[in-house]
Amino acid sequence: MKLLVCGGAGFIGSTFIKNFLKNNLHDSILNLDNLAIGSNLKNLESLKNNSNYSFIKDDIKNQYTINKLVKDSDVIVNFAAESHVDRSIANPKPFIDTNILGTYSLLEATRTYDKQFIHISTDEIYGDAYGQSSFNENSQINPSNPYAATKAAADHLVASYHKTYGINCITTRCTNNFGPNQFPEKLIPKTIIRIIKNLKIPLYGDGTQIRSWIYVYDHVHAIESLITKGTSGQVYNITAYEEITNKSIVEKILDILGKPYSMIEYVGDRPGHDKRYSIDSSKIEKEIGWKPKYKFDDALKQTVEWYLQNKSWWDPLIDENTLHPQPWTIK
Repeated sequence: MKLLVCGGAGFIGSTFIKNFLKNNLHDSILNLDNLAIGSNLKNLESLKNNSNYSFIKDDIKNQYTINKLVKDSDVIVNFAAESHVDRSIANPKPFIDTNILGTYSLLEATRTYDKQFIHISTDEIYGDAYGQSSFNENSQINPSNPYAATKAAADHLVASYHKTYGINCITTRCTNNFGPNQFPEKLIPKTIIRIIKNLKIPLYGDGTQIRSWIYVYDHVHAIESLITKGTSGQVYNITAYEEITNKSIVEKILDILGKPYSMIEYVGDRPGHDKRYSIDSSKIEKEIGWKPKYKFDDALKQTVEWYLQNKSWWDPLIDENTLHPQPWTIK
């Protein structure tokens, strides 16, 4: 089986590639990535001598390239996305271009050459779950920020291509990921790195926003299982049911590193900040037999240890958004 993985140099995509090739020795992967913010080929250095892996730098919006690559593939897995909420609020345009137009480009090629398409989405498309029960795959889509809105639009495109053209597709909606190789702007790596550098940890608002977390290895195992066991046209939520406040996350990391809670600094909240994300993944558990294996606290300790041992990976990626985050202003 030949896989075309789009956005495979990013955090989740690169983890998927390494694990898939480890578990499927006779399959091959071509990784297409434009190497924008969040992508890093160092994530895949362990595959440099693997004959079943290859890389091409290009953009999913390039229809000519996409058509050639999709034609020669069996399965397309699309991780490629602009994914940082703060950046989407500051400048929505790149999110519209990649998350909507890029998905359109892949869908056009998929229907032309009759391939399987796995679309990686997010639980954020459901919007705020505060005061509600967990969302299932049939819950109303109600995004709160430009990032989530563009992912929701892409989800609708995928569903429409299945209904109208009959393409073979599956959409996944996962909760917050964490683990090794995550870009330093995200909450957990940013917190670890700032503690290492003895800097204050900024928390939006009062820090009581609730997110559901999953170790990245559980997520990619779910995606791999859906390629062979998932039902075309279906959406599958993926979660480990680890709902934790942002404040508690930071406190747990401070405890692991033996640092005081006084390092926390409360800052102005971002616009449209959802209070809680929560989804139910009983569908994938019942239909596919997938369940998360990792406990949050154990996986968090492993993640902290990885960042402690891999300064050479993250240090070149540090920029002003990590070291000196600015108070919120909308232009």
